[in-house]
Amino acid sequence: MARAAGTDRVSGPSQFDRDVVVVGGCGHVGLPLGLAFAERGLEVTLYDVDEAAVALVSDGSMPFEEDGATAALKRVIGKRLLATADPSAIAGCENVVIVIGTPVDEHLNPDPTVVLKAVTELSDHFSEGQLLILRSTLYPGTTEFVERAVESLDRSIDVCFCPERIAEGKAMTELFELPQIVSARSTAAFDRAEKLFRNLVSQIVRLSPEEAELAKLFTNTWRYIKFATANQLFMMANDFGLDYERIRRALALDYPRAADLPRAGFAAGPCLLKDTMQLAAFNNNNFVLGHAAMMVNEGLPLYMVSKLEDRFPLEKMTVGILGMAFKADSDDTRSSLSYKLKRILRFKAQNVLCHDPYVRGDPDLVELHELTEAADLIIVAAPHSAYRELRSQVPLINIWDSSGEGVQL
Repeated sequence: MARAAGTDRVSGPSQFDRDVVVVGGCGHVGLPLGLAFAERGLEVTLYDVDEAAVALVSDGSMPFEEDGATAALKRVIGKRLLATADPSAIAGCENVVIVIGTPVDEHLNPDPTVVLKAVTELSDHFSEGQLLILRSTLYPGTTEFVERAVESLDRSIDVCFCPERIAEGKAMTELFELPQIVSARSTAAFDRAEKLFRNLVSQIVRLSPEEAELAKLFTNTWRYIKFATANQLFMMANDFGLDYERIRRALALDYPRAADLPRAGFAAGPCLLKDTMQLAAFNNNNFVLGHAAMMVNEGLPLYMVSKLEDRFPLEKMTVGILGMAFKADSDDTRSSLSYKLKRILRFKAQNVLCHDPYVRGDPDLVELHELTEAADLIIVAAPHSAYRELRSQVPLINIWDSSGEGVQL
């Protein structure tokens, strides 16, 4: 495929006909990154085992919601961007970006072998002279495990860890604005990673792999603890009949030292709890703040229901839940606490109805008008903008206070 006019190859090896392959390239982390590189003129391949997602992307359609991504995809697909489910495409790309991260199991224990297993399974497709970039969240020490595995191959391949830093829904902005952390052992790997990411940003921060692994975990853990602080303060105010959001707005008004105090609300999604528990495991489960944050955030749905039980005869009521995604204006339901709220209410209420304007494929979702007509009580679980102007003839519980009317359970 012809290279975009004026575009230089990221580095020099002549055996590569494409600049970047993103492994896991049709997911929430990989696809925006691939689009960003392609927008900057690089030849990008997206490799993913999800054939349905590959087909959608190849057709110019996004498999999930991401602001600005659809327009970018239509500009580059079939030109500088290709999507495939064939792993042999990896061999011809100079930079191999792997966005597979460390998961946690049902007991919240991290499994660092998953990333190593993925690298090992793909190793037959690696080529001499490639740069292997680990991109998603890693349990501390994973980069070193991968380095050892790569050293055992009969090919010279540089390894680095360059953690993603985007917030879902803002990727196509933040990939071009946020400083990029790169980490490696050798100067050559550092230089190659920096050269690649300078296609996106001018500010590069160099760390050791272990520092970068902790930097990523520290970031998400700090956010999780901040949300837990807000939720604990909300419960405290609410237990004394006071409006947390009214207090928060007052103390934050033109007062920079309190400007970062969040609103109360469900703190969930695929990263925050998972990464907090990874950090706890790394420190031999000696992480009082992290575990306390988990108890507060994961306990918020049950707290809400218990307070609503004091006010309403839930056993005789139909309760509507608005928003099943884990955050506002997203279609991502991974680890969403809306589903935990739904499970609790199914034990307490006569009937539970759910709606989300973005989520697809959930057979339990109903139309908004059906929910509002049948519900005796409505809870806003995800503060989608579509709900901001919603007014109801029945009690409307909006812990996020996205309508600005105050919060009291």
